[in-house]
Amino acid sequence: MMKALFTFKRSSSLPLLVTRTSIRQRTHNIRTNPNIKSQRSFLSTAAADEFDADDKHTNRLEIENPHYPNLFKPLDLGPHIGTLPNRVIMGSMHTGLEGHSIPNILMPFLKSDANTDDMDTNKRTNATHDDLFAMATYFEHRAKGNVGLMVTGGISPNRAGWLGPFAAKLTTHDEMLLHKEVTERVHSVQVQSYPHGNSQKARICLQILHAGRYAHHPFAVSASSTKSPISKFQARELSLKGVQSTILDFVQCAVLAKEAGYDGVEIMGSEGYLINQFLVSGTNLRNDQYGGDFKNRMKFAVDIVAQTRQAVGQDFIIIFRLSMLDLIQGGSSWDEIKILAAAMEDAGATIINTGIGWHEARIPTITTNVPRGNFAWVTKKLKDENIIDIPLCATNRINAPHVGEQILEERYADLVSMARPFLADPHILKKSQEGRAQEINTCIACNQACLDHAFVGKTVSCLVNPLACHETELSIPENSIPENERLNIGVIGSGPAGLAFATTAATIGHHVTLYDKAEEIGGQFNMAKRVPGKEEFHETIRYFQSQIDKLVKQGKLNLCLNSELTHADIEENQIIDKWIIAAGVNPRSPSIPGIDHPNVLSYIDVLRKNAKVGNNVAIIGAGGIGFDVAEYLIHHKDGDLDKTADGVRIDDFLKDWGVDDSIASRGGLSTTHINSDDHLSGRKITMLQRKKGKLGKNLGKTTGWIHRATLAKSGAVDMLNSVTYDRIDENGHLHIILNKGSKGEESKLLEVDNIITCAGQIPKDDLQKAVKSELKGKVFTIGGAYEALELDAKRAIDMGTRLALKISDDSVVPGEHKFQASAGPEENLFNFFKSVMK
Repeated sequence: MMKALFTFKRSSSLPLLVTRTSIRQRTHNIRTNPNIKSQRSFLSTAAADEFDADDKHTNRLEIENPHYPNLFKPLDLGPHIGTLPNRVIMGSMHTGLEGHSIPNILMPFLKSDANTDDMDTNKRTNATHDDLFAMATYFEHRAKGNVGLMVTGGISPNRAGWLGPFAAKLTTHDEMLLHKEVTERVHSVQVQSYPHGNSQKARICLQILHAGRYAHHPFAVSASSTKSPISKFQARELSLKGVQSTILDFVQCAVLAKEAGYDGVEIMGSEGYLINQFLVSGTNLRNDQYGGDFKNRMKFAVDIVAQTRQAVGQDFIIIFRLSMLDLIQGGSSWDEIKILAAAMEDAGATIINTGIGWHEARIPTITTNVPRGNFAWVTKKLKDENIIDIPLCATNRINAPHVGEQILEERYADLVSMARPFLADPHILKKSQEGRAQEINTCIACNQACLDHAFVGKTVSCLVNPLACHETELSIPENSIPENERLNIGVIGSGPAGLAFATTAATIGHHVTLYDKAEEIGGQFNMAKRVPGKEEFHETIRYFQSQIDKLVKQGKLNLCLNSELTHADIEENQIIDKWIIAAGVNPRSPSIPGIDHPNVLSYIDVLRKNAKVGNNVAIIGAGGIGFDVAEYLIHHKDGDLDKTADGVRIDDFLKDWGVDDSIASRGGLSTTHINSDDHLSGRKITMLQRKKGKLGKNLGKTTGWIHRATLAKSGAVDMLNSVTYDRIDENGHLHIILNKGSKGEESKLLEVDNIITCAGQIPKDDLQKAVKSELKGKVFTIGGAYEALELDAKRAIDMGTRLALKISDDSVVPGEHKFQASAGPEENLFNFFKSVMK
C-alpha cells in the first residue's frame, strides 16, 4: 500500500493551515521568506477531517462510494462550470488518432492497403485518419467507463508548433468541424456519480501543445535559437511580433475548441515544450519583455492563459500543465514554480495539473521502473504551500484505484490524472466504482505499444490491450459468435499468447480448454515479474486469472494445469475442432566448446528455477533478456523475496536517480548525488555480445536508455562487445577474444563462478511439426512458438487476440493466420522522412 511507500516526515514547525493571501502578498512572501517550507507528510485522520470541513470543492451531501470514497467524491469547479462526478482525469496521450494536416496531394502516396483480413468491412475504420471517427470512438469507449473529464492528445495551435511534419493542428473552421464528432460522441454518454441516481454528460478538454524546439521539422521555433538534444533541428528564435502572434494562436485554438464543443482546454506548459522553454533561463536568452528575470520569462505563459480566459468566458475549463519538477540542470526553482502557480490562478486557470520532467531529462518519469505514485509528493509540496485555491492534480504512475485513493485521502492533491491506465482498461473507473478491482487490466508502464509507437508515427495501442486505439476494427463482444459457428478449441500454453487467445475466444462464445504443464498460468510473465522494474507483470497475471475464473464459472473455459500434452494426445482427441499451440520458446544454447559445464546456466535456470548464482558472473548475450538477468542479479541476493509493484520504495528511486526531494536546487536535481548500493547484491557482472557497438542498442525506443543507465549506475556491470567465444574450460571459466582479426585483438580469461546464456530463443513448435498431415489444417501456432525473436509479449498478445476473433472463419488457415493493423499515413510519412534523413 502507498502508506508503506511514502515515508516522508511532516515538519512540526509550521501550522497545519495557512491563511490565504492575495497574489501580491503571496509572491512577496515567497520571494522574501526563505523559511517557508512545504510539509511533506501524510495527514492524520483528524487533520483530514479538518480539511474536509474546509474543502470548497466537495458537495458534502454526496453519499460515499464504499470502495474508493475519495476517488468518487464529486469536485465543484464553480457556478459557471459545475461539478465533476469524480476526482479522476483521463490525462493526455498522443495516440495517432488526433488526425493530421497532410496535404491531399500527398495522401495517395501515403495510404496503406487496408488489411481486410483484419477488419470488418461493414465497420467504418478510417485507416487514413482523414476524419476523427476513430478518435471519437476511442473517447466514447472511455466515457462509458465513467471518466468524468478527459483530455485529448496534443493539438498544435499553428504550423510551427507541430510535433512532426503535418501533425494535428486546430487553426481553421474546417478543422474545427472535424472535432465536433468527438465532442458530440463524448457528450452522448452519461457519467454516473455515486450514488447512481445522479448523472451528467461526460466532458472532454482539448490539449493545446506547441512543440517549440522539440519539433521534428525545420519550422521549429523557441524562445531563443537553441537545439534540443532529442531533435534534429535548430529552433529559430521567435521575434517579439512572433511571440505575440503565437499567444494569439493559442487563444484562437481555444476559441475553436469551444466552438467545436469541447468543455475546456489543457494548455501544455510542461515537459519541456514551448511554454516551458520560455520559463527556463537556459532556453530563454531573450532580453525583451519575454526574457530576463522570471517575471518576464513567465509573461508568455501568463498572457496565454489570461487572454484565453478573456476570449472563452467563465463557463470553460482551462487546465494549465505546470512543470513542478523539470529534472534538468538549470530548471525552474521552487520559488519560481510557486510564483507561476499563483499567477496561473489569477490569470484564470481552473485546474493546475502537475508536469514532471522535460522529455530530454535523464531520469525516468513514467516507465515501469518508476514506483507507483512516485511524484505525488511534488503536488503535495505545492498544495501544502496554501498559496492557491484552485484544484491541483497529481500525475505520473498512478495506475491503480487504491493508489489514486491514497493520494486523495492523504491530501496530496485534489484530483489524480491517469493516462495510460485507460489504454490498458477503458473501464478502470467503472470497475473500481463497482468494487471489481480484481478485474482491472492494469497498465504495466512498459511503453512498448504506446510511447514507442508514438515516437515512430505509429498508431498507439497497448501491450495488455490490443484493442486500445483500434476500437473501430477490433471488439470482443460477449457471445457474439452464432451457436452453429462455435468451436471446441484446445490451447496449449498459458503464456501471453495462449492467455490472450483463450480468454478472447471463450468470451465471444467458443468453448476453450487451456492446458499448461506448469502449476500456474503466466508462462514467461512469471520470469518477467521477478525482474526489478517489472513488478507490474504480477498484475497482468492477476488480471488473466480473474478472467479465467469468470469464464470457468460461466462454463466457457476449462483450465488444465500440470498437464503436458503430446502429439498423440492431439491426434487421439476427437472433441477438439482446432488446436492452438502457444507453447512458447526454448533458450538457444550457443555453440561454444565446454557449454555443457555445470557452471553454465540458462536464463530460465536463474529466473524460473531459482538456480544458485555466484558472485562473479558472465552473461552471454546483451539483448532484452540479458539486461533483465543482469538487473535481477545485481539487485537480488540469495533468499530475497520478489517484490510486487506496491513494494517498490519511492525513496530508493529518488536516491538512486539523484532527485532532490526538497527541490532546493533548480530542476530538482540533487547536487550531492551518490549512487546507493545498500540494496545491491554485491555481484560483479560481465555482459558480452558478439556484435560490435553499444550493448542494448536495440532495446525499447523510449526505455532502452533506462536499462543501460541502471546497469551503469550500479558500478557492478562491465560491458564488452566484439566478443568471440573461444571455450569454457574445466573450471567453468570463459575464454574470449576481443576484436578478433583486428589490430586490437586481445585474448581474455573471465574467471567467473557462473556463465549465464541469454543468446536468443528457438520456437517450441515440436507439437505442430509432429502432427499428421490430416490434422495440420486444424493446428495453429502463435506467440513465441510461431516467431521466437526477443520475448515479445506485445506481439504475442496481439496475435492471440486477433486470431481468436477470426478462428471460426474458414478462410483462416495455418500459415496465413497472422493479422495486424495496417500502417496509417502518419507512420508511412515518418518512414519516408526517416529514409530521407539518412
